[in-house]
Amino acid sequence: MLICICCSLLSIANAQQLPTKQQVLEKMVLANNYFTNKWPDPSANIVTDKSRPSNLWTRGTYYEGLMQLYYIKTDAQLLKYAVDWGTYHHWQPTYTGTTVTRIADNQCCGQTYLELFQLDPTKAERIATMQNSIDAMLNSSKSNDWWWIDALHMAMPVFAKFGVIKNDSRYYEKMYDLYNYTKSQAKGVGLYNPADSLWYRDSVYLPPKTSPNGLPVYWSRGNGWVFAALTRTLDVIPVTASHRDEYISTFKKMAAKLIRIQRGDGFWNCNLGDANDYGGKESSGTVFFTYGLAWGINNGILDSITYYPSVTKAWNGLINDALHPDGSIGYMQSSGSKPADGQPLSYTKMPNFEDFGLGGFLLAGSEVYKLAKVSNDLTGTYKMLSERQTFSAFPNPFSEYVSINYIPTSKDSRISILNSIGQQVFDFSAESSNPVNLIWKGTNSAGRNLPNGLYIINLQNANLNQSLKIILKR
Repeated sequence: MLICICCSLLSIANAQQLPTKQQVLEKMVLANNYFTNKWPDPSANIVTDKSRPSNLWTRGTYYEGLMQLYYIKTDAQLLKYAVDWGTYHHWQPTYTGTTVTRIADNQCCGQTYLELFQLDPTKAERIATMQNSIDAMLNSSKSNDWWWIDALHMAMPVFAKFGVIKNDSRYYEKMYDLYNYTKSQAKGVGLYNPADSLWYRDSVYLPPKTSPNGLPVYWSRGNGWVFAALTRTLDVIPVTASHRDEYISTFKKMAAKLIRIQRGDGFWNCNLGDANDYGGKESSGTVFFTYGLAWGINNGILDSITYYPSVTKAWNGLINDALHPDGSIGYMQSSGSKPADGQPLSYTKMPNFEDFGLGGFLLAGSEVYKLAKVSNDLTGTYKMLSERQTFSAFPNPFSEYVSINYIPTSKDSRISILNSIGQQVFDFSAESSNPVNLIWKGTNSAGRNLPNGLYIINLQNANLNQSLKIILKR
């Protein structure tokens, strides 16, 4: 039975918009050019307070972002910059050379080594030494190596990528053992607080430790490391991989928390648990949160109507308030482990390492680039659809459970639905004038199940066309 009722209208015409894809890419290139012009030789040591090798975790994080920029631009010079870097270091972990290491920071560079191997599988040397370290951990019962949450970002995706390359689920199981120690077992309680859906950086910050204001200390960038680790892991492991559902559940709980505590200017504070503990704009946590939220929308894990505004606000905040005309990035906290490190922050003050924050910015940009595909089409007036709500459409109404009952008036009738990133999620061309019933909830012949989000529905009958914008929110 079809029922027509009035549905809520929501205008997002005045809401912030994402820039165009080209504009997003331009900001990514600007920031990257600033860095490569400053560091033209990828083999050169990183010199700050002392000299360090250029496959340090800070630089390893940069190359994660560089690879995403390369996948968009397919610029041979970007690829060469990464290959020259790995070649110079003989594709070895940081500091340890050919010696086996269990230290997550020293394995971070392996994320890019593995991706460069995937681009050219004839170059087995690109992963051989790193595999020695990972396999030593794989074949060990020890699982307490990741005692600080930064380690999840540094090494978790390395295990995930080896599992994919070797088609061996043992890597996924060992990865989970190490992750679960961090999450649930460290110091007997774990570093994840399910009540707040946030993580303590390490056991130093477990209760009764508090901020000077008596509130929890959830370091922003530390939580950014975790969010990026979950994102990069989920991005590569197969849907059948063990524990994937748990990773998704934690990712979604974190995402829901993050948008509730986001600042009005789009950034997140240094302490997610206390806005007055060195409160103010901070870029390094913000870039990783932006990356994960945008990826979640692009991969159908987070619904666009809920999370799109947060991504838009965060990206616009970064490019308008933190990114300099020369490509440097302000409000970036230096290396450290707590909100107090590197303070005070400002637009003009640069961190001691400019590479890991840039890597996060490029990661964020790569997902915002995808999300920006149809951003201008997403403004305007929407009809709100919820379960058991319908509204009169052209030429026939939407019925309860978000089903479309469609009676073509000619053989050139057509209906198509696009999601928030411009992907066509359904297309139907009539072959007769028989009624068509398409259902997007429950089990049915159409097999469709649209997640919550923004959708653009294009209907065509003979010479008449109509575009409807809906918000599906159950």
